[in-house]
Amino acid sequence: MTTTRIESDSMGKLEVPTHALYAAQTQRAINNFPVSGQRLPETFIRSLLLAKSAAAKANMSLNQIPKDMGAAICKAVDHLLSEQDLMQHFPIDVFQTGSGTSSNMNANEVLATIASQIYGKKISPNDHINHGQSSNDIIPSTIHISAAIELDRKLLPALSHLAHIIRQKSATVDHHIKTGRSHLMDAMPVRMSQSLDSWAMQIDQNIIQLKQLQVAIQALAQGGTAVGTGINAHPEFAIQFNKELTQLIGLTFTPADNFFALIASQDTAVSLSGQLKATAVTISKIANDLRWMNSGPLAGLAEIELSALQPGSSIMPGKVNPVIPEAAAMVSAQVIGNDLTITIAGQSGNFELNVMLPLIASKLLDSLHILTTTCHLLADKAINTFTVNEQNIAASLARNPMLVTALNPIIGYQKAAEIAKQAYEEGRTIIDVAAEHTELSIDELSNLLDPEKLTHGGI
Repeated sequence: MTTTRIESDSMGKLEVPTHALYAAQTQRAINNFPVSGQRLPETFIRSLLLAKSAAAKANMSLNQIPKDMGAAICKAVDHLLSEQDLMQHFPIDVFQTGSGTSSNMNANEVLATIASQIYGKKISPNDHINHGQSSNDIIPSTIHISAAIELDRKLLPALSHLAHIIRQKSATVDHHIKTGRSHLMDAMPVRMSQSLDSWAMQIDQNIIQLKQLQVAIQALAQGGTAVGTGINAHPEFAIQFNKELTQLIGLTFTPADNFFALIASQDTAVSLSGQLKATAVTISKIANDLRWMNSGPLAGLAEIELSALQPGSSIMPGKVNPVIPEAAAMVSAQVIGNDLTITIAGQSGNFELNVMLPLIASKLLDSLHILTTTCHLLADKAINTFTVNEQNIAASLARNPMLVTALNPIIGYQKAAEIAKQAYEEGRTIIDVAAEHTELSIDELSNLLDPEKLTHGGI
């Protein structure tokens, strides 16, 4: 049986597990919100702890708390961040009070317990750990801090890696010419490298758009306290906090131009989520192209063969499925769904405070995380390792009636359409049929309909 101790807060006394580092307010939240069993992401909690350390350093430098007390708080943060089982101390459900006050007080209480042991005197979770802060500014700030770290250190490098692998693969398949497709129907030929390079360009555009959001996501509400006025915070706290945080993390954080806006709204998080959705759409496009190109091996396109990673069926022996592109497509669907949730949550900025902050934090960090891991999987286990079925793409290309498009300037659209129709119906090549119905020789037709030349616009 779990033993308990008695803790008290402004609402009275209640039992808390004896071993727990948290106190009464955390326990109330545990009791009040047995909703999903989902906790805020560890990245968020770590960022919150780093914010508490920066706040302690700022308060020390501004003579708001004793220096040895501030040092104890910073040591407590370092102690927690080094723990392998950090999350045991942060058990509160995502679906809690909309300001995230429960999670803020959870951090304050845990740090107060550890810091008091280091300091040798009682350190208050409210008066000392939370000095110059409110849940209403530190939780929005932590959303920005954690998202900034994930974006800069994980997602952007992962997207760059994916673009690099695509271009690297493109160089190795440049000599392969395949039937292009529009509406999933045969179209003019393309080099396989042209298809891949278009993927890489899509990724590049997403990188550009995400980088443009970095300055905004690194601007923080910290210093606005309860409603944006900065009540109970030193006038220089916001500036000093951002200096300390910048040193701790290595990214440049700045005070918001208007604290009221960043506390009352989550527009920047909504914007970032929207760009993550756009990135997911790109990932989905690449994944589905790979699935189509890999389809078969007999009844599909079978232009490429993805690496066989696991059995594809519990009943059909030998079946192998495109599991990595499928996983990537599901991730894309989840990110798009997360964006809708974040959009709705972003609408809950009522007067001076958004009240769906924990949900925004959870879904935004989830999108950043799963896009990051998916980029690496797609690059390393699908694109980098697929092989080209040269025989299949050559056979399809030779029968492609759309090659006749190159003859339009010479024989006209209508005549070309008749040749294409006959070639398709009779299962013959365009060159054979065109030789019968035009004055062009086989050599002239072979030159005009050379697929390699057609991938350069016939020049």
